Amino acid sequence: MNIDAPDLLPNLEAADTAALDAADFGIVRMKADGTVLAYNTYESRLSGLSPDGVVGKHFFTQVAPCTNNFMVAERYAEPGALDAKVDYVFTYKMKPTKVRLRLLRRADAVEQYLVVAKV
Repeated sequence: MNIDAPDLLPNLEAADTAALDAADFGIVRMKADGTVLAYNTYESRLSGLSPDGVVGKHFFTQVAPCTNNFMVAERYAEPGALDAKVDYVFTYKMKPTKVRLRLLRRADAVEQYLVVAKV
């Protein structure tokens, strides 16, 4: 998988846990309400948070409240499909870390994805 690939969303939707963990970028799979369904190995190492401690929690308020803003969380709240790239800095429970985010969701999806590459 490649973070910039045009077919990244269908690849993520088809991926099992092992495929998500094999990616060389962070992947957070969430329900449409922001509840974390999967948190891959790369993202765990980057954040210092274990998948077991994150799955089942609300990403924007309990896992990464630094993303609970107009640049990230509110983009997911807008109706319709989403495929946006955002240059960002993670700051919650870690030293400031520059990242590039890709926010992905189909218009009719019950799941959405936050993809993270360290810059």
